[in-house]
Amino acid sequence: MRRLAFALAGLLCSATVHASPWDIASTRYAAYQDPLFNTYQQPNDNDYFRPQASAEPRRLVTFDGRYAPGTIVVSTSERRLFFVTQRGQAIQYSVGVGRPGFEWAGSKTVSMKREWPDWRPPAEMLKRRPDLPRYMPGGPDNPLGARALYLGSSLYRIHGSNEPETIGEAVSSGCIRMTNEDVTDLYNRVRVGARVVVLR
Repeated sequence: MRRLAFALAGLLCSATVHASPWDIASTRYAAYQDPLFNTYQQPNDNDYFRPQASAEPRRLVTFDGRYAPGTIVVSTSERRLFFVTQRGQAIQYSVGVGRPGFEWAGSKTVSMKREWPDWRPPAEMLKRRPDLPRYMPGGPDNPLGARALYLGSSLYRIHGSNEPETIGEAVSSGCIRMTNEDVTDLYNRVRVGARVVVLR
């Protein structure tokens, strides 16, 4: 099953998202202490977080002041996602992006958030790969990983991965791929309706 999940992960999309102000009103995020490096994790999440391989650790950086706090900006050429925390400042994450032929750019909004999401390959993907399962429940073998941010009505998502060694590469079908640790950190900062800008 693990081998099948690895194969499926290479087929998933890689997209960019825009983030909005922190969403920590819920008591479930009460464990948040350091807003940059400590993330709330559900019980047993740690069992499925593997160390980053080639990706750089997230860090606070100086960033383009044109973007409002809460915006997510993805630079596919740099393989970086930036969550703007205040004018001129952002948290930088390493990401995997769409492989040649599956690149895209544009502006979306976060339309939905899911923890340990299930996966139903879209019709376009099933046409290319009819051997894929029609449904895969959420969990450590699922190529969407620990969290997913859905972008508008598109098939693109910002999501985790069960293949952290692919972060920093152009391997997906258009989705933006992150380590499970980083996508959980981002998920806790973003609310539905956040703006996502994807640049090439």
